[in-house]
Amino acid sequence: LKEPNMDRITLQSQLGTYRSPYEEENQFVADFLALTEDPLAYSRERTAGHFTASAWIVNKKRTHTLLTLHRKLGRWLQLGGHADGNENLLEVAMREAREESGLTSLQFVDTHIFDLDKHIIPERPHVAEHFHFDVRYLIEADLQEPLVRSDESISLAWVTFDAVIDLIGYNPSILRMLEKTSTSEILR
Repeated sequence: LKEPNMDRITLQSQLGTYRSPYEEENQFVADFLALTEDPLAYSRERTAGHFTASAWIVNKKRTHTLLTLHRKLGRWLQLGGHADGNENLLEVAMREAREESGLTSLQFVDTHIFDLDKHIIPERPHVAEHFHFDVRYLIEADLQEPLVRSDESISLAWVTFDAVIDLIGYNPSILRMLEKTSTSEILR
């Protein structure tokens, strides 16, 4: 299954019309739009910050989300990663979801942006502190399909919506995606 085309122009168009009920998310849009003009926007070579893509993976009944205990960051997060030069962020999100979960039942619920988050990545050996401009997509998967954890994860688990906050603590961007999934009828 080939992911729909998502190029720089399509991303600019989606960002130009993107509206969120969350003010903190709306504040990111101008920064994301400005970044689309940078030739290095999709590359780690842009050391101040660059695009990443994530998959907010849920089951069809919208009772669980798939989270990974990220090895480098030591936190429970949605699956995702670097674009590494690929301007099709839909492909990036799906590639990362497949690589990090082993799931084959993954399907986009919608090819429009589900969520945006600009967050700081702390300095590590050989990597300066920088921003990730994370474009997130809503993806469904079969809850019964076996998971295959990648080396990027310490753990990988389907988590019930009501247990997410107990697992992750206070993470506004994950709680925002959880709330969007729980309250939006259009996504069901």
